[in-house]
Amino acid sequence: MMMSGSQTVSLLLPADEAGGLYILMLVSLFPLYYWILKAESPEDELKDFSFVCHRPELLEIPQEETKFSKTELQFLYRGFKNECPSGFVNEKVFKLIYSQFFPQGDSRVYAHFLFEAFDTNRNGCLSFQEFVAGLSLILRGSMYDRLNWAFNFYDLDKDGFITRKEMMNVMKSIYDMMGKYVHPEINEETAREHVENFFQKMDRDRDGVITIEEFMESCQKDENIMRSMRLFDSVF
Repeated sequence: MMMSGSQTVSLLLPADEAGGLYILMLVSLFPLYYWILKAESPEDELKDFSFVCHRPELLEIPQEETKFSKTELQFLYRGFKNECPSGFVNEKVFKLIYSQFFPQGDSRVYAHFLFEAFDTNRNGCLSFQEFVAGLSLILRGSMYDRLNWAFNFYDLDKDGFITRKEMMNVMKSIYDMMGKYVHPEINEETAREHVENFFQKMDRDRDGVITIEEFMESCQKDENIMRSMRLFDSVF
């Protein structure tokens, strides 16, 4: 049986303003990790949500573009092809994966945000190459790569700035998905406090938005965030 989101995440939530980033980086990957490597999602259900375009031939994977070994890429590809024989993943698949992982919450908005972060060419579907490139960046990339990915995730309209509204939308989507599993329960006011604390720390020039430079500098000076990023080195 697939591990539930409550079992995976509730034990890992921090209590400080860096919590949003920490939660995000953990929650984002666990369901996808279990989906492609454990392959325990109902296959027929996932096929229904895939684009029925064609059965892909064995993909030529540009190994130099990822941090995965050839063996790891072959293993990932087998899992991907088993779950998505069409060769593509669309947003509905992401929503199904997260709804199964967090059955007690509403993960639709979060899955939408995450899919858009992976869909870098904005064509509404992910090939294996695009999917594995995103995983490699987050799991095996440099600290700069991981922080840059997190910034782009929060920057919902991709204009180069994180606003309070964008941060609040992301945080609310996280709490809608799994906030009820946290004790004490997290409500919207708690999310708002996290956002305000986040901006107090990162909006250094107090202009109401966070730039990539402010984000990088603040994160690199925060040992809690750096420790959370290094967690991937041993988990994955």
